[in-house]
Amino acid sequence: MVHMRLSARSDYALRAAIELAAAGPGHVTADHLARTQGMPSKFLEAILTQLRRAGLVRSQRGPDGGFWLARPAGEISLADIIRAIDGPLVGVRGERPENLGYTGAAEPLQAVWIALRANERAILEEVTLEHIVTANLPPSVRKLADDPKAWTSQWAN
Repeated sequence: MVHMRLSARSDYALRAAIELAAAGPGHVTADHLARTQGMPSKFLEAILTQLRRAGLVRSQRGPDGGFWLARPAGEISLADIIRAIDGPLVGVRGERPENLGYTGAAEPLQAVWIALRANERAILEEVTLEHIVTANLPPSVRKLADDPKAWTSQWAN
């Protein structure tokens, strides 16, 4: 089954970036982010380093040190953060869908996986940290989330 699995690292990175966006201007320490979101501090520091290397956050050492977003929250998508931590979005058995080869009757399956990835990517590219912090999700995302069927696990049976 192809569906997006968010790693713990990406989950922590998203939550930390959202806290940085909510903090506005100024620096936030890794300890504060870890406490606020209930994350292991050392694990979070490694994640923040990855986000810094990806150019999504900046940092300053010292007593007035901490982290802040490198760009405005409205210019950083959820996809940017996930890619910085976990690499490309959505794969099948660890492979990118365009690299899979199906034959015979299963050949159209590749197009389904490509479409699924495109759909997930479209949502994650559209939603920015600003959307989350202001609780003002794009209408297309809100419409999907407002469907009661979206809140049930149809795969549980």
